[in-house]
Amino acid sequence: MYPTLKHPIGRGLALVTLTSGLLAGSASPSWAYDVTESFSLGAVLGAAGQCQEGLGRLFDEDGQSLDGDTCRGGMPFQLELSVRPSERDELYALLGYAVDNGLNDVSPFVLAPWAVDLEDDLKDINGRGRDYLLQAWYKHTFTLGEDATLGTTFGIIDSTGYLDENAYANDEFTQFMNEAFVNSGGFNLPSYDAGAALELALGHWEIKAAALNIGENNDGNNYNFWGAQLGYRLDSALGEGNYRAVITGTSSAFVKPRADLGEEAEWTEDAPQDGAPVGAEKTDLMGYGLSLDQALGDHLGAFLRLTWTDHKDILDYRGLYTGGLQLAGGLWGREADTVGLAYGYLDGAETGISSTNVAELYYRFAANDFLALTADIQYMADAYDSGEDIEGWIFGLRLVAEL
Repeated sequence: MYPTLKHPIGRGLALVTLTSGLLAGSASPSWAYDVTESFSLGAVLGAAGQCQEGLGRLFDEDGQSLDGDTCRGGMPFQLELSVRPSERDELYALLGYAVDNGLNDVSPFVLAPWAVDLEDDLKDINGRGRDYLLQAWYKHTFTLGEDATLGTTFGIIDSTGYLDENAYANDEFTQFMNEAFVNSGGFNLPSYDAGAALELALGHWEIKAAALNIGENNDGNNYNFWGAQLGYRLDSALGEGNYRAVITGTSSAFVKPRADLGEEAEWTEDAPQDGAPVGAEKTDLMGYGLSLDQALGDHLGAFLRLTWTDHKDILDYRGLYTGGLQLAGGLWGREADTVGLAYGYLDGAETGISSTNVAELYYRFAANDFLALTADIQYMADAYDSGEDIEGWIFGLRLVAEL
């Protein structure tokens, strides 16, 4: 459990201040991504501080209520290495390290304010006992024709690299911070475990599929995941658009809250080794939906995600609907700057939460080709079937250097 702080504002600001100096010093044009023709090295170093207005539900390590505004910081670092023995082959590895957990562990909201891999996320990944190694895979690409290729990948992979992509809402380092606008929770996309993926490109059409075996879910059960995406790229007078249909599913490894006869499932010493309580029923999960993005001229782009799941009593939401706009800074002479605005409505799945409304606005100021500072504002409102509803604002600054 992430330890809360007696003086969260001071430590959060100190973390961001320290990292600002490190990032400014490291973001130098002398860094090269392509070390050789066959070896590439890349890195991203970020730091963010987010402040949440006092909601009466945050506590320090002594159990004392934090009635005022509460701030937290987080500093993730990721290093990627790519070796290309030939034009058709690639060996890839991604390592991650982070300091602190930001607001994610202490916020009373259902959605994480920053959907990045932070300190606790990078330890004992998926219950495998593995720390910091996020991806390690081999890819071979077959040429099937003039406009047709087939990529095959196997190893430790991330399903979000193949499914639910989006040009304007898919990167927690450079675009929106809230998890609702990075990937849809309705797809239940797992990351950083053993699997394989296929990528078939046929002109403007693209088919992607991924299958993973996940060490354990929140119930302590091992499970299999599969997903497929059909995409079409449209080039028009407005600009490029991408239209994707996604479907995902899992094996039966998710415990329903009640037993078959309607009685509460009970934990006993002779419970099965897979982590399910005696009398519990396990089910699979399935999600389906659309992920769309479309350029609207040279300076404006729009995105829309619509996701549904048929399962109740397990997931937080059964319908997730998000959309927004991205405005390029070329309109005011800042070509590399971007402004993003998004709104989402998430319909509860009878697990206690009735609905969530979430909105986010950010301005990303690009200091140079490597360094960018983002000012971010989020509003969230969680409505519950019973008990007190929660609503409030989160204000943040994010500093990122990409090498």
